[in-house]
Parts: sequence; C-alpha cells; structure tokens
Amino acid sequence: MGQFPTNLGEAIEWLASFGGEPDAGVTRTLYTQTWKEAQQALKGWMEETGLLTNYDSIGNLFGRLPSPYSNAQTILIGSHVDTVKSGGKYDGAYGIIAGILALDFLKKQYGQPKINLEVVSFCEEEGSRFPLACWGSGMMTGVYSLRDISTIKDSDGISFETAMMAAGFGISELRVRNDIQTFIELHIEQGPTLEKVEKSIGIVKAIVGQKRFRITVIGESNHVGTTSMKWRRDALHGAINMIHGLYESVKEYDEDLVTSVGQLFVEPNVPNVIPNQVQFTVDARYPNESVLRSFCQEFTVMFETYAKKHDLDIKVEMWHEVQPAQMDRKLNEIIQSICTHSNIPSHWMNSGAGHDAQLFARICPTTILFVPSKGGISHSPLEYTSTQDLEKGMEVLIQLLHQLAYNR
Repeated sequence: MGQFPTNLGEAIEWLASFGGEPDAGVTRTLYTQTWKEAQQALKGWMEETGLLTNYDSIGNLFGRLPSPYSNAQTILIGSHVDTVKSGGKYDGAYGIIAGILALDFLKKQYGQPKINLEVVSFCEEEGSRFPLACWGSGMMTGVYSLRDISTIKDSDGISFETAMMAAGFGISELRVRNDIQTFIELHIEQGPTLEKVEKSIGIVKAIVGQKRFRITVIGESNHVGTTSMKWRRDALHGAINMIHGLYESVKEYDEDLVTSVGQLFVEPNVPNVIPNQVQFTVDARYPNESVLRSFCQEFTVMFETYAKKHDLDIKVEMWHEVQPAQMDRKLNEIIQSICTHSNIPSHWMNSGAGHDAQLFARICPTTILFVPSKGGISHSPLEYTSTQDLEKGMEVLIQLLHQLAYNR
C-alpha cells in the first residue's frame, strides 16, 4: 500500500490504523490526537483524489467534487470518523471511505456533476467521550449550538470547549448551510437482520425514536434477619417486579418496539441489609412517535401504581429523547430500482440505532443504506463485514449518485 489506499479493503485497514488497539479494536474519540490524525489523513486522501477540501469551525471535514454551475445545490454523502472505546473498524468509517471512492470513480468516468457532490467525515456521532451524541451533524442542522457544550466535561474533567480549542476548532459559531439538497449515508447494519434474511442491501424506511429514562425506587433499609417479609419496604424487590412488568408489556406490541434495562444500581448494596434505593434505566425505541410515547406513558403509570400499592416512593426522569425520522420514499424507490436491475438482493427495514441521517431528515430528503454485519456484532473488535458486501453497498451508492447528480 502506498501513502493512500486505492480500494475499499485497503482503506478500511488504513483508517483503522489511526487509533488501533492491541485487541484489534479502534479507539478514536472526539478531538483526541488519534482523531485529529485520522481527519488529517482523510483530508490528504481527499486531496489526492482531486476533491476540494475544508473543515468547518467544529472539525467536520468535507471533500467536494464541484458542479460547474455556480448556483448548484449539494448532495452530501458520508458518516462519522469517531468511534466508541475499542470499537470496530467499519462503523462510520465505511460511509466516509465509500463516499471518497465513489466520488473518485464518478469524476474519472463522468467528469463534473450537475449538482455538487460532497463527502463529509463528521467529527462526532457516538457520544463516547462527552455525553453528547451527533455533535457534527447536530451543529450542521441547527439542532445544537456552542451553548449546548458550555458545561460538558469528559471523564478526565476536560471541558468540551477546551478539547475543541486544543484540536484547533471552535473559534466561531457554525452557520447552518442552506445548499444541501440531499443527504445519503452508507453504513453497516450493526444488527443481524440482513444476514438472517440473506440480503445484501438494507433500504431503511425509518430510524427509530428513542426515549431513555432513569427510574429511582425508594424504600427503607433494615436488617435482613429481623425484618419480616410482610413488613419490608424492599426497593430491589419492587424494582424487579417493575422490570418484569416492563418486559411483559412489550409483548403487546409488534416486534419493532424494543426496550431494555441496561443499568441497575442498588443501595446500600450490602448482603445483609434490605435495599433502600434502586436506580435503573429504561431504553425504549420505535419508529412511530405516538406509539412510543404511549408505551412510555403506560409503563410509567404501571411503575407508579406498583410503588403506591407496596408503600414505595418512585421518581421517573426522562434524560434522553430522539424523535423518529422517516427516510425519503423517492430516494428509497430509486435504490430499490437500482438493486432490482443489478440483481442485488435488498430488504426494506427500520434502523434500531441512531445515525447522523436522523438529524438531516429534518432539513432535506435523506436516506441511509445498510450492508450486513457478520453475526450482527458492532461496537466491538469483532465487528466485520465482508469486502464483497462492502463493495455491493458502494456499487449501489455510485449508481444512486450518478442518477441524482449526472442524469438531470
């Protein structure tokens, strides 16, 4: 391999070397040295392929294949460069790499497009260093401003603003761009659906909404041996029954509604003391906002009713909320047509994970394409997608961009 990669397989390994871990995972969190080196390397590669590059004020990186028309709009393609701690080499990276290679191919085959084609490497999506996700796309779409990060710090106590300034960004507020006509994201599925249905392309109908809650159940500590079962105010027993009820209630909905209790903290967490407080989280997701809201209201009432009946106090706090996003039907129909004519097996589905496309759906026609994930594994060094599947995804992307930017 030379200084820059020449194909998808090389490019995946090349970008994974920035932040590569001994366990074969990748750690590249926002505004760190490895993050900066990766963005700089991508910038060099974009320029090597003839794209016009620039950073915006927060560190999103762009490579443009310009239209000859001065008033042309822009089709934006890309994904995020950051990772979770010791994450996989495909998540986010694939969408950027495929975008660069797609624009390089189109430029060589067809020259300048009628509409600007621009690949973006978003500075952040995961929320793995600071408790804020989709920073790059959120600033571009007006969801966030610099005020939103004024009090945020990482686990080492470094403020968001300090880290951003140290990386050379954050000098000025980011203005929302008004030239973006379409946004397209190519991504690994991060789940098992495509592999199980034996399809090569996932055509995403919607990205699910998310609501996350922190539930605190308050009882009374007492001696395990001297307190009769009938007189106890056992917070853990209450929490267990609430969680069981939560999982049972999901059965009343279709399979697209999912929920999970991912964290549980018990106090005083002593073997011979009845727990006086339990805090647990609830994560609920569904592609329809009204159904998701109804489900969350139902389990909240169920929790509160149980607590009152068993002489427990309860606090329910929603600490994270993302609205569902519908992907553009016309774009998806074009993708379906491309797959049909190219004999590429495809499957219409929803995305159970959040993506940058979710934010762009607010401002322009948007879609996201999936390729299979081996075993459905993601956010792990074991994350894997075959080169054949990666190439099929890029093939569909190239044909889609050709139709949208050259055939008009």
